[in-house]
Amino acid sequence: MTRLTDITLDDANLPPPTPEIEQERRVAIFDLLEENSFSLPPREGGDVAPGPFHLDLAIRDKRLVFAVRSTAAEPQAEFHLSLTPFRQVVKDYIQICESYFDAVKRLPPSQIETIDMARRGIHDEGARILKERLDGKAEVDDATARRLFTLICVLHFGG
Repeated sequence: MTRLTDITLDDANLPPPTPEIEQERRVAIFDLLEENSFSLPPREGGDVAPGPFHLDLAIRDKRLVFAVRSTAAEPQAEFHLSLTPFRQVVKDYIQICESYFDAVKRLPPSQIETIDMARRGIHDEGARILKERLDGKAEVDDATARRLFTLICVLHFGG
């Protein structure tokens, strides 16, 4: 029950994504819905919502917004995270992804592998920052944090 069963990205005000970014988005959402771990910690004076949850993810007023609802659409939590801690790692990740997408088209496998290893390292760093920022607000495992970080990058790409 401690999981996400639906994820919505608020990208209505963003330019259309490139085919590669759209693919990253689709894969991240598919993988998240297949397997994830997401729970809300106990709240002061209230019960813990047991889940499963729906997550609306957006960037508003230069803040990352997590709006968590029950499957019956009842609000469970909403938290806003500063984007400042994510700026450099998102920038680095987007740049390395562009290099990776370009490399896949024209470079030999050994060079693609090197770029992919760097991409995974930056991705892990982004997931680590996300887990730190979610501390006390939501509990996620490493794989869930990685996929959510991908979605944060998708939102940044257009913003």
